[in-house]
Amino acid sequence: MPEFIEGNPVLVVIDIMGSGNSKDKETGGIPYMGGQEELIDRTIPVIEAAKSSQIPIVYIIEVHRPDHVDFGRELDGSEDVHDIEGHPATRIHPRLPYSEGDYLIPKRRYSAFFGTDLEILLKGLRADTLILCGELTDVCVHYTFVDAHQHNYYTRVIEDCVGGSTRTAHEASLNAMEYLQTGARCTHIQAIEAFNNLARKST
Repeated sequence: MPEFIEGNPVLVVIDIMGSGNSKDKETGGIPYMGGQEELIDRTIPVIEAAKSSQIPIVYIIEVHRPDHVDFGRELDGSEDVHDIEGHPATRIHPRLPYSEGDYLIPKRRYSAFFGTDLEILLKGLRADTLILCGELTDVCVHYTFVDAHQHNYYTRVIEDCVGGSTRTAHEASLNAMEYLQTGARCTHIQAIEAFNNLARKST
């Protein structure tokens, strides 16, 4: 079985969004299992450990045009209009330590690979292993994982730094990702330890 980190790692933070003000919340009818604040509490030290270890961080946000022209079939299911350009909640959550030197990629579809320049960026970073966290486990995280797998990246998911539409869907998607790559699932503690170990090896 491959090591947790093979070659060059990149941390990918998917759709942890919001304004930080509950009045600005825009759910678009999307169900959520809850616990975003706790998820962010666990994600912050992961990001900080990645920064300390000189691991590139790529933030992904979903953004749609105000005239809805880019939604496509996305509104045919459970979701209503969401993540509109200019809305206060259509941004990286302010609690996350996004800073100059981090990368930001907007997307119009669920997968962070679809119709974006993510693949070009990852090639430039010479990425081998992608470590994913974010929302929703069973939608954008899952579809990004699948595309990363099909692009031949070693792909990991931090299971306590992702949140799904429901607890059942969350667990089912985590199991599906583990099916594709044995050892894909990890905790935030394991990810931080792996980042720290990588930093120690490089010194």
